[in-house]
Amino acid sequence: MKVSVSIVIPAHNEAGSIHKVISGLESTLKMNHEIIVVNDHSTDATKEVVTNLKDKYQNLTLIDNDGENGFANTLKKGLYAATGDYVVPVMADSCDDAQTINVMYSKTQEGFDIVCGSRYIKSGQSVRAPAIKSFLSYLASLILYFLLRIPTHDITNAFKMYHHKILKAINIESKGFEISIEIPIKAYIKGFTLTEVPTIWYGRTAGKSNFKIFKMAPHYLKWCLWGVTRRYFV
Repeated sequence: MKVSVSIVIPAHNEAGSIHKVISGLESTLKMNHEIIVVNDHSTDATKEVVTNLKDKYQNLTLIDNDGENGFANTLKKGLYAATGDYVVPVMADSCDDAQTINVMYSKTQEGFDIVCGSRYIKSGQSVRAPAIKSFLSYLASLILYFLLRIPTHDITNAFKMYHHKILKAINIESKGFEISIEIPIKAYIKGFTLTEVPTIWYGRTAGKSNFKIFKMAPHYLKWCLWGVTRRYFV
């Protein structure tokens, strides 16, 4: 059966939440899909939990990030293993709203190459979000919205649906969470079409986040400056 959408879930020590994420996706998604969990050197029972679910969900695949650990390398492993026409990164901590993926897919059928889940437009929302993280995320997205005219108010959100052809068209260089803005910025500069739909983001209630906002800020700034340079000076 042809796969319409590939869901890629990077997972590092997410044994406490990964079952909920997978079962939520399976009960919500309406299109033909596959789920690829990429285990990032977990030291807890993440692999065992996913392995036990494979008998129940035949479209579930578990692979290992056998290279350098980290979000970007783990995500890339899953993106390049995906077989669907479209691919969506989904976080393993239940922060992303699975229902949004159905809406994203409907927008791709209108011809868009990228559909961004946005917390910062009407009907979008962040629940239990750290205030400083939300402010800096919104500020960066607002700046790029005006400087690049990139049509999303939430460029920093990793929750986006990409046409698979984008992965062949750009060279992904990021080593960390900044991959979430590198891909859409590079794709937009190359002429791929982009839109957004509202989504609700939920702060985690279990486990520990690996995102360190001040450590990552310079890497985000790098791709912001890259986009502005390509937009106005190249």
